[in-house]
Amino acid sequence: MSIQFKRAVREQVGLIIGLSGASGSGKTYTAMRLASGIAGEKPFAVLDTEAGRAKHYADQFRFDHGDLAPPFRPDAYADAIKSADAAHYPVIVVDSCSHEWAGEGGILDWQDAELDRMAGDDWKKREACKMAAWIKPKMSHKAMVQRLLQVRAHLILCFRAEEKVEIVRGDDGKMKIVPKHTATSINGWVPICEKNLPYELTCSFLLMADRPGVPLPIKLQEQHRKLFPLDKPITEQSGQALAKWAAGSDKNPAPQSGEAATPASVPPPVSSAGAGPSITPDQHIALTDMLAENGISATRAAKAWGVASIPQLSASAYQRAVDWIERAKEAA
Repeated sequence: MSIQFKRAVREQVGLIIGLSGASGSGKTYTAMRLASGIAGEKPFAVLDTEAGRAKHYADQFRFDHGDLAPPFRPDAYADAIKSADAAHYPVIVVDSCSHEWAGEGGILDWQDAELDRMAGDDWKKREACKMAAWIKPKMSHKAMVQRLLQVRAHLILCFRAEEKVEIVRGDDGKMKIVPKHTATSINGWVPICEKNLPYELTCSFLLMADRPGVPLPIKLQEQHRKLFPLDKPITEQSGQALAKWAAGSDKNPAPQSGEAATPASVPPPVSSAGAGPSITPDQHIALTDMLAENGISATRAAKAWGVASIPQLSASAYQRAVDWIERAKEAA
């Protein structure tokens, strides 16, 4: 079978945005503002897993509400989103997607039920079956993600976040509790979901209670940076700009057949030493963890990033380094 190619044009790009945060971080309100901006004059849909709490915003935003009740299996989420998409809502907000992982009947409960089925109360057998018990839940989750990628509406997925901690021995010899930093955490906070899900999205952010609505990027590609200022809350204007980008209406008209294409702007190199402040220790730990998880040597990464060692990477190039790891992972 032969494949025909034609000039690529950005138009009607589906968006999947992730917003994560603990209580008081403004994730639901921010999701409503973002959805309102994307939807324009049309109402958007909200799938609510939290007993109608989204209705608190019914006087501020124009949306249709639907309750999603337990058990919170991945296919229940996929079916509910498919129903909203079939109703032709321009935007679907899901608050919260964390129940798919840690809610009643979610993936963690499902894996535990699989262990009960396989091994009962035989704790030695349970230990041996622990990995096998993940097969059905994880396959269902992957199927859900693939179905989300086929949705025509724009999706905004809200996640609860929790602070990961660990006990370490301090310089004074005493044990203390400190944030645990991982590849998917920011300042020790991590979304409650399957660990790779935030990187499957178009872009995803962490919101903190001390600066409600102000995004800390988990995944933010170069073409979206100007749409999300990192020093102010996400607003309806962010949604309007994002909708224009997705529709392709923010760009120059595509060249007609036979015309020379205007060269696309080339993304800047990842970084080099001395280009502004260096990454923080937390960012160094996060990059090192990501490299280790994907089997990429720190030496190879540093060479690709134009620095002698990872700590010399400039802070302004941190997200581009994360994107580079993602591309290297996909290429592998």
